[in-house]
Amino acid sequence: MLSVDAWVDTMLWRVLTGLRTGLEGYSAWLRRFRARGFGRVAAELGSDGLTFGLLGLVLMLVLAQDAFEQTERADWRTTEDFSVTFLDRFGNEVGHRGILLNDTVPLEEIPDYLVKATLATEDRRFFSHFGIDVMGTFRAMVENLRARTVVQGGSSLTQQLAKNLFLSNERTLKRKINEAFLALWLEMNLSKREILKLYLDRAYMGGGTFGVAAASEFYFGKNVRELSLAEAAMLAGLFKAPTKYAPHVNLPAARARANEVLTNMVQAGFMTEGQVIGARRNPAVAIDRSKERSPDYFLDYAFNQLKELARTHPRLANDRIVTVRTTLDPGLQRQAERATLDTLRQYGARYRVEEAAVAVVVPETGAVRAMVGGKDYGASQFNRAVDALRQPGSSFKPFVYITAFMNGYKPSSVVPDAPITIGGWSPRNYGRSYAGAVTLKTALTKSINTVPVRLAQALGRDKIVDNAHHMGLTSELPITRALPLGVAEVRVLDMASAYSVFANDGLRVPPTPILEVRDSNGETIYDLSRDRPVPERVITREASEEMNDVLVNVIEHGTGRRARVPGVTAAGKTGTTQAYRDAWFVGYTGNYAAAVWFGNDDFTSTGRMTGGSLPAMTWQSIMEYAHNGIELKPMPGVDAAPGGTDPALVAGAPRSGDRPRLLREPSMEVLTGIGARLEAIGKRAALAPADGAAGSIE
Repeated sequence: MLSVDAWVDTMLWRVLTGLRTGLEGYSAWLRRFRARGFGRVAAELGSDGLTFGLLGLVLMLVLAQDAFEQTERADWRTTEDFSVTFLDRFGNEVGHRGILLNDTVPLEEIPDYLVKATLATEDRRFFSHFGIDVMGTFRAMVENLRARTVVQGGSSLTQQLAKNLFLSNERTLKRKINEAFLALWLEMNLSKREILKLYLDRAYMGGGTFGVAAASEFYFGKNVRELSLAEAAMLAGLFKAPTKYAPHVNLPAARARANEVLTNMVQAGFMTEGQVIGARRNPAVAIDRSKERSPDYFLDYAFNQLKELARTHPRLANDRIVTVRTTLDPGLQRQAERATLDTLRQYGARYRVEEAAVAVVVPETGAVRAMVGGKDYGASQFNRAVDALRQPGSSFKPFVYITAFMNGYKPSSVVPDAPITIGGWSPRNYGRSYAGAVTLKTALTKSINTVPVRLAQALGRDKIVDNAHHMGLTSELPITRALPLGVAEVRVLDMASAYSVFANDGLRVPPTPILEVRDSNGETIYDLSRDRPVPERVITREASEEMNDVLVNVIEHGTGRRARVPGVTAAGKTGTTQAYRDAWFVGYTGNYAAAVWFGNDDFTSTGRMTGGSLPAMTWQSIMEYAHNGIELKPMPGVDAAPGGTDPALVAGAPRSGDRPRLLREPSMEVLTGIGARLEAIGKRAALAPADGAAGSIE
C-alpha cells in the first residue's frame, strides 16, 4: 500500500510539473507576438469587436426566427387580403374594399421609364447589391444625423419588398433585423427581375390600391402599359408616402414629388434633362374623385361580413379577388343619408345632438337595404349602426310585452299602473303620474314604465333576455331590475332586425348585406337564395299579430305619431334614455323594418330630445320614400292601412325588387301631366284638316 501511495504521488508530481513547464513554454512563445503601442490597441479592439459581433449575430438570429417561420408558408407570394368590387342589388358598381390589386401585367410590358423612375427614386444600386445596400444605408445614416431627424430611408428595394410581403410597418429594431434577414433570403430564392416584379405589384400606392397596374387604373383610368412619363413619375413618387402624395388627395404635392422623381432619373443617368422636360412642363392630371359618394358605412359592414363568410366557405377563402352583389338599394340609401343629414342640419343645434345612425332591412329575407353609420364618414369611420352600443330606452319594451303575450297575457289584460319598489329602486313614469288600472295595449301605447317592470317581475327577466336574443339582439343584456326600461346596451342594426320578426309573422331571418359572390373567374361561389339559412320561428304567430296591433296603435295614438306614413300601415316604438342621452325610433311595415338613433358619441345629454321627435321624423321620411310606387304588403294581424287604404289597390304597381326607384310621386305626377298634354296634342293634330289649315297649340 505504501508503494502504491508513493507511485500515485510521483505521477501527480510529474503531471503537474509537466503542465507547468508546458504553460511556461507556451507563454514564452506567445510573448514573441505581444503587440505594443497602437498595435496592441488595434488587437484589443479587434478581439472585442469579434466577440461582441458574434454575440450580436447570435442575438439577431434569435430575433429573426419569427420572420424565417413566415417564409415556410407555401403561399407567401399571394396576398391574404380580399380585393372586393361591390355592386348594388341591381348590379351597378358602388365601391371597393380590401386591396385593389392587379398583378397580371408582365414586367416586360410595364413601361421602361416607370421601372427607371422607380429604381432612380427607391434603389439605384438594385442590380448590384446583395439585398442590403450598405452604401445607401450609410449615406442615409449620415444625412439623418446631420438633420437630427429621419430624412432618408436606408432600406433597399428588396428590404421594402420583404416588409410588404412578411412584416408590418412598425418602427422597431426587431422589424429592421427581420427585414434585413428576409431581404437576404429573397435574394437567394428569387432573381432580381422577380423581386422587381413583386415590388411593383405589391407596394401600397394609396387609395386602397396595391401595385402600379391597379394604381394606374385608379388614378388615371388607363392601363399601366399606356402611362406617359409624367404619369409614371407621379406613380413612382407614391412609394415613399402614398397617403401624403396621392394625387386624388393632394395634387400639388403629387406633382412636386413627381418633379423630384424626374430629377432623380436625370441624376441617376437613366434619362437626360431634354427627355424629361416635356413631363415637367405637362404634369400628370389625375381623375377627380372628390365628388364621388359611396355608401362607405354599408361597404365596411359588407366587407366584414364577407370575411366572416369566408370562414365557412372554402372556395371563398381560396380566391381573394371577388365581386359581391349586395342587398343595397341605392335610392333608399341616398334618402336615408339625406333624411339624416337634413335633420341634423336643421335641428342638431337646437337639440344639442351631433350624430345619428340608421339601418333598414327587409323582414322576409334579412336584406339590409340602407345603412347610415354617422353624419360624416370622412371625419369618423366608426359605424354607429353596427358597432356602437347604446341604451334603447323604451324601444326595448316590446321585448317585455311579447314575452308576456307568449305566456298567457293579452293586449286587453289589465295591469295596475301604480308605484312599485324593488329592493329600494322605484321606477317612475315620464310624467311623474300614474293612470291606475290599464290594459297592456294602453300601457305600451303611452310608454308607461311601471307596467313592464311589473311584467318582468311576474315573468322572470331571464325569459325576456332569451326572447330578445332569439329575435336578433347580439349584445350582452345584464339581468337587472331596470332591464325592462331599456338600460342594457344594443346595436342599431340588431334592433331593426329584431323588430322585423314582428313584421315577418314571428319568423327570424338574420340580417345580411350579401346577395351573391363571384370569384375572379366569374363563377358563383355564394348565392343567398341558395345558401340562406332557413327562417326560424322565434315567437308564435298569434303573439306576433297581437304585438303588431299594439305597435300600430303607438304610431296612430301614442308617442310615435310623427312616424305616420300616409296610406301605409306602420308600427313602431319610441325610446328615450335617462338624461336624454339617446333617442330612438324603431318601426316596421309589411315591407321594411328600420331603426333610427340620435345621440352624441361622448354620451353627453341632448337638449331634451325624445324618440318621438327627430328619430320619428327621420324614420317617417325614409319610410315614405321607401314605400313610394311599390306593392304594399299586409302586416300580419292588421287588416288594412289607416284611412282604409287596401294593399290590393296598388297590386298592379311594380314590386320593390323589379327596378330602382328613381322618381318620387310628385315627379311622377308632373311627368304624367306632361304625357297627358302631349297625348292631347297628338289627338288634335290627328283631327286637323287635311289642307293644313292653321290651328293654335297652347
